[in-house]
Amino acid sequence: MEATGTDEVEKIKSKFMSAWHNMKYSWVLKTKTYFSRSSPVFLLGRCYHFKTDESGELSTDGSNFDKINTEISGNVEEFRKDFISRIWLTYREEFPQIKGSALTTDCGWGCTLRTGQMLLAQGLMLHFLGRAWVWPDALDIDNSDSESWTAHTVKKLTASFEASLTAEREPKILSNHHQGTLKRNCDDSEMRNEVYHRKIISWFGDSPLAAFGLHQLIEYGKKSGKIAGDWYGPAVVAHILRKAVEEARDPELQGVTVYVAQDCTVYSSDVVDRQCPFMDSGKADTKAVIILVPVRLGGERTNMDYLEFVKGILSLEYCVGIIGGKPKQSYYFAGFQDDSLIYMDPHYCQSFVDVSIKDFPLESFHCPSPKKMSFKKMDPSCTIGFYCRTVQDFEKASEEITKMLKSSSKEKYPLFTFVKGHSRDYDFASSPLREENDLFSEDEKKRLKRFSTEEFVLL
Repeated sequence: MEATGTDEVEKIKSKFMSAWHNMKYSWVLKTKTYFSRSSPVFLLGRCYHFKTDESGELSTDGSNFDKINTEISGNVEEFRKDFISRIWLTYREEFPQIKGSALTTDCGWGCTLRTGQMLLAQGLMLHFLGRAWVWPDALDIDNSDSESWTAHTVKKLTASFEASLTAEREPKILSNHHQGTLKRNCDDSEMRNEVYHRKIISWFGDSPLAAFGLHQLIEYGKKSGKIAGDWYGPAVVAHILRKAVEEARDPELQGVTVYVAQDCTVYSSDVVDRQCPFMDSGKADTKAVIILVPVRLGGERTNMDYLEFVKGILSLEYCVGIIGGKPKQSYYFAGFQDDSLIYMDPHYCQSFVDVSIKDFPLESFHCPSPKKMSFKKMDPSCTIGFYCRTVQDFEKASEEITKMLKSSSKEKYPLFTFVKGHSRDYDFASSPLREENDLFSEDEKKRLKRFSTEEFVLL
């Protein structure tokens, strides 16, 4: 009876916390975000221009779109469609109880796990869908700000842009035979993409069976001393994501691996070993790799000297974003304009969605409105992510990022480095021996405990 009473108290507490955080963070979808007309906007390697003859700002709620010409409005719509197509993972409530606790919500503590999920989701989208993919229904999402995204003015101004998209899907100048063939091929492609779109989201469902769902991530976090209800740092989440991908059993996920940099160093041979695990057996199969680099952009505050490097990273198409935020408040950074970072905010409590059912609703997994934050407000602790499909892609990326690191570093040492060889060549070898049920080696446990305090050696 006493245990039952305790569970009831925890459930009531969870409901209260959900209500409190929803009220606390209700501005997440209600506040307007303004973009400058004179500066380009970058989103995960894609550049958008909103430039007009007039100076001023654009609001994401459409309140001054009627002053923009059709061409610029079309570019705004392309940006919106691209942004909304990214997968948004937020606080949820009333999901199945987390093992070992009475919690049925992650409100107030799960934000870094959610931003980590968003970064991994972007990596999987690049892998299965490609960077050019956008969700066909992206512009149909209602924004709770008002009529913002679907304002009549926007629709009117972007009619030609939408018509051009329709024309690409169903060219009227072709014969009926060619029309039918092209439409069938397009339909097949769209159907395949939609299958993967839903599948990727389902891997992040809030149920114990979802490969990258909150329940599984918490289980892996226990190996580093974390439990449900704890706050997770971006470095710890990086290692949890690596372990989750490593342990995933879905055949579709066997072609992807995750590498986490050690002490701000990416060991090239270790990465290649992860991409080519069957090299010794003579098999030609290689894996795509998501590289996660936990770094610290300063001491207690973010050093503004790192701004250009962060902007450079977010300008790369193979960048999958940054797990970061403000102190004790995690955001998923996906782009920038001038000195402000563009992000998706997980601090919005939504109801549980059962992703195991056919045609589950997708709307709550896509954010209708981007948010901006000044770089100087960013917490210095973060994890940067990249995706490389092949070994050649990794080699090209390492060269490109190394040049960027050298050009942006005013100090003797860059923020992180790419080093040839294996970590074991530098006395950082992880023990090959591990217990059957132990997902982290002793070396990894020590590193995770150090990361959990968010302490870094500043070079």
